Amino acid sequence: MLTVPRHGCLDSGGLIGLNRRVCLSAERFNRTAQSTESIAAIRMIKLQDVTVVYPGGRTALSHVSLQVQKGEFAFVVGPTGSGKSTLLKLLYHEEIPASGKVVVDGRDVATLRPRDVPFLRRRMGIVFQDFGLLPAKTVFENVAFGLRVIGAGRREIRRKVPEALRMVDLVHRCDAFPNQLSGGEQQRVAIARAVVNTPPLLLADEPTGNLDPDTSMGIVESLLKINEESGTTILVATHDTQIVDRARKRVIALEAGSLTRDELEGTYGLAVVNS
Repeated sequence: MLTVPRHGCLDSGGLIGLNRRVCLSAERFNRTAQSTESIAAIRMIKLQDVTVVYPGGRTALSHVSLQVQKGEFAFVVGPTGSGKSTLLKLLYHEEIPASGKVVVDGRDVATLRPRDVPFLRRRMGIVFQDFGLLPAKTVFENVAFGLRVIGAGRREIRRKVPEALRMVDLVHRCDAFPNQLSGGEQQRVAIARAVVNTPPLLLADEPTGNLDPDTSMGIVESLLKINEESGTTILVATHDTQIVDRARKRVIALEAGSLTRDELEGTYGLAVVNS
């Protein structure tokens, strides 16, 4: 059985060599998603009165409602334990709400059958704080892995991998191995791997957590470039004040599991107005 690292490209259930039955399942999943697009043609994410309660009774999210439009770039901010990662996990069916509705690209994620979850995850890219690169493979091979795991052929790989590396300005490092890269370069490889299949949604969970300030801003610039050039909807969970303040994109603020602020062209904290 194929084991896939959770970083950048989630477990696809061993999708290489799909048999006919699984192919038909994917077709049904896609048809259902397409049939709901007319209902919310420009909406990528909708959370409606969502509450998440962890074992032991701790409330991770409490009655959160928000919408993110297709092609939008937004930061989810807040201190450790505020619910940022939980919110992202809801979107790729890693967590299930105790109540409320979670809709991603027209699909009610919380009601998905287990066999449909891999197909949901194929429609999004995921980037984590720890890069999760395969140490014995080159940059090109690491990015190509995200395609091979879904059964892509050599021609598609040769076409898509250089384009993904171009988006993160790493074409010149395609033959390097992870231990020859800086931390920022490794994270950009992880981003390239997450977007190589041109997903409509990219989720980044603390992507700059291990990086210095200048390198962190470079990562955000790569994400902004992807958003602007491909129209990918991007949601970034972070507690990095600098990147949020400099980017001036939408800011969704959480505190103790509650939505406390939703601001267009916002900053990490509340802006101070001089009288």
